[in-house]
Amino acid sequence: MLSDYACHEGAIGLDWYALDPNLRLLLDRLLPDAADRAFAEEHVARFGELCGGPIARRAEISDKHGPTLLRYDRWGLEIDTIEHHPTWTENKADLVRAGFTGLSHHAGRPVPAVVTAALSYLVSQAETAIYCGLGMTSGAADIVERYAPDAIRDDMVGRLTSLDPDEAWEGGMFLTERQGGSDVGANTTLAVPDGDEWRLHGEKHFCSNVDAEVFIVLARPEGASDGASGLATFIVPRLLADGSPNGFRILRLKPKLGTVAVPTAEVELDGARAWIARGASTAGTHDQPRSGINTMMEMVNGSRFGVALMGLGIHRRSFLEGAIYAAQREQWGQRIDRYPLVRETLVDLIVELEAGTALTFECAAASRTAETEEEGRALRRILVPLAKIRATREAISAASQSLELLGGNGYMEDWPMARQLRDAQCHTIWEGTENILCIDVRRAINNEGAHVALLARVERALASAGTGTGIGAVLAPIVDAVAATLGEAREAIDHLADVSHELELLHARRFSYLLADLVEGALLLDEASWQLARDGDARKAVVARQFARKHLAPPRVRGILDDDRTALDLFDPLVRYGPVEPKTAA
Repeated sequence: MLSDYACHEGAIGLDWYALDPNLRLLLDRLLPDAADRAFAEEHVARFGELCGGPIARRAEISDKHGPTLLRYDRWGLEIDTIEHHPTWTENKADLVRAGFTGLSHHAGRPVPAVVTAALSYLVSQAETAIYCGLGMTSGAADIVERYAPDAIRDDMVGRLTSLDPDEAWEGGMFLTERQGGSDVGANTTLAVPDGDEWRLHGEKHFCSNVDAEVFIVLARPEGASDGASGLATFIVPRLLADGSPNGFRILRLKPKLGTVAVPTAEVELDGARAWIARGASTAGTHDQPRSGINTMMEMVNGSRFGVALMGLGIHRRSFLEGAIYAAQREQWGQRIDRYPLVRETLVDLIVELEAGTALTFECAAASRTAETEEEGRALRRILVPLAKIRATREAISAASQSLELLGGNGYMEDWPMARQLRDAQCHTIWEGTENILCIDVRRAINNEGAHVALLARVERALASAGTGTGIGAVLAPIVDAVAATLGEAREAIDHLADVSHELELLHARRFSYLLADLVEGALLLDEASWQLARDGDARKAVVARQFARKHLAPPRVRGILDDDRTALDLFDPLVRYGPVEPKTAA
């Protein structure tokens, strides 16, 4: 069991990997190969100290000294330069050196997606703004590597994945326009052919990490059809080879509520030089690209997964700050984490956090947990929007509840929780609002049949529950709750297949929440079975049971009549990750 949280003054300065047994359990379970697990330990462990220490400490300063736009130099020449506080650039330099954006190119071996997710989870606990910029850099490097012309590919990829901060470039992504928003089919930015290249003309309305060196931009080739199908993806450098602006003008920086340190701007493209993202075999041709929007959506879907990890990071940081404060703070003669309502709040926070990590890390592990490659692709296709829906929404709740644990101090900007709440609200919007993601879940089902893979994953969790443990009584209530919810999900799928399109859309959020509840319950059941079999430890079974009571099979009269004492009697092993005897859990 972890030491008493009262030993700590706050989360900053601690080793966040050492303080997170649940993350280590996830890595143990999802990386059964010993070499993979050793590789994860080597890299994820060092990020625990880096993110909990200097990255987190500087992030508090960067947030209070956001970027500024220097439009003109002293000669009156327009330069559109972003000036940052040194803490922002120092944090980026440390993360680049640590391989956050270049590990896959420098590790000398394949990097499991679970490892990348774990690193992102730790960085997001320090600051989601910095993960925004560097996460898009990784996404841009992937698009450039797979789709850029030969003439530019190697140099750009080398820069975007460099471990040298002085040589490294950053990436960004420009989709949104003023008139379009989520409706990218309404975008009007025009791409005009110019020899082997293109020139882009138009405005983009929300451009984060705007001082990056390479952007992935959505535009409509001249003569292409209307709507989303006529759009194409372009690779656009911010500067030309001689250092002059590439038809690129920053109109203004956005006055944001949160994620202050990463610069988000409105941008005008006036003849910006670009290359179409279609691969070397067709580079230099100007026929309308096939599925151009799909190339951009590859990066968007990766970014959506990253935003889910941002939500998880804020949730984890909020829990840790709340647990430490509640252990230190005394009122009416005793520390406040001895009071039942505070205990229930912290237990609820940890249960929702572990459910969210189970769902989100399953996105990274889908290719390994699925029975076939195609099933893994389909599973990830539907789990990513579900993970973003759940993790980002729960992050707002976690930040709000943890802020309240700190009382008036929580509302103050010289304490850590105010920023977590401000930043959390951003992530339900980034890369698609909750409404858009609920519609995307329906699209994944209607167009790709992705629900089949999801239901199969739930069935496997039910089938393996209790295997080899000999203590099925511990898991039986959870199995029953997941099985009943699986039946409800099948009923909902059948019903929605026959209703009007309007009703289908009306129920899209309820349906997505139902699927998220189902898969989180099933994955917690899977984790509980695994931990019981390996360690004889029923802690995760208790977490799964608490989740099921809230989301899958709520008791009558809000649970008042059954007098459940879990938050009181098992508070320490739940919030400090101690073992629970199966007989106690049963």
